Amino acid sequence: MHMHSHDHSHHHHDHTPKLDHLNAAFIWGIVLNSAFVVIEVIYGLISGSLSLLTDAGHNLSDVASLALALLAFKLAKAKSNKNYTYGYKRSTIIVSFFNAVILVVAVGFIIYEAVMRFIHPEPIAGGTIAWVALAGIGVNGFTAWLFVKDKDSDLNVKGAYLHMAVDAIVSLGVVISGLIIYFTGFMWLDSAVSIIIGVVILVGTWSLLKDSLRLEMDGVPKDIDLQKIKAELLKGKGVVDVHHMHVWALSTTENALTAHLVISPENMAIFDEIKHDLRHKLEHLSITHSTFEPEFSDEKCQQPDC
Repeated sequence: MHMHSHDHSHHHHDHTPKLDHLNAAFIWGIVLNSAFVVIEVIYGLISGSLSLLTDAGHNLSDVASLALALLAFKLAKAKSNKNYTYGYKRSTIIVSFFNAVILVVAVGFIIYEAVMRFIHPEPIAGGTIAWVALAGIGVNGFTAWLFVKDKDSDLNVKGAYLHMAVDAIVSLGVVISGLIIYFTGFMWLDSAVSIIIGVVILVGTWSLLKDSLRLEMDGVPKDIDLQKIKAELLKGKGVVDVHHMHVWALSTTENALTAHLVISPENMAIFDEIKHDLRHKLEHLSITHSTFEPEFSDEKCQQPDC
């Protein structure tokens, strides 16, 4: 007799980071950074500073990414329906990938503009740059602080934190170059700082791009150890072997697993109990949804990876 039992667990407790304080953090970040972008553009045009304008462009991409991350959080909370049986959780992965791409494109523009400025230098008001960038340290530093304690709970929060922390450092660089330009008249410094800013952003974005692309491709999430999970499954009562194990991300905070469990025939009757026990163990290893299919240990597995 060939016995199959498909089972899927849907837990009622929620694994997405609590929105209440994050919601406020995102809204504060969006409002403050939008206001700051307007200030930077005005003063960038008045002073002719490329580093202020590139920083404004970068801050604008931050506003977009904060708004997207907030939207993704809202969507992750939405109920599943007959077209989207997992709800819209995956939107969080798409957004984190999109954010990383926005940053990389922004860097391309910054570096291109800076190189053009090296070739055709223009006069710049160093003092104005320093004052505006000083305000930027305050705005970005405060926004980064809003996300600091949740940054390891989710890729989008980490993205928001990275955007803001990098921006605070960038603004510091702009303050220093503004002061040096003011006192020495070294106009080329503005372009040099722009290029350094670009490289700093790229380094910070690379891991975000890599992690989100991995999740996008249904790869095993970065903090998941497959050997550890398999070892945990093999500890299950009556589990002789594990075949066809797949782990992927449902969202930036939730992971799913499917596996064939080879069960000794005498334990087949307690399969429900075995599943329940294993599911609980897997929750401690960051697997929030698990589906198990049993096989008799004396039955040949038909799957290609057995």
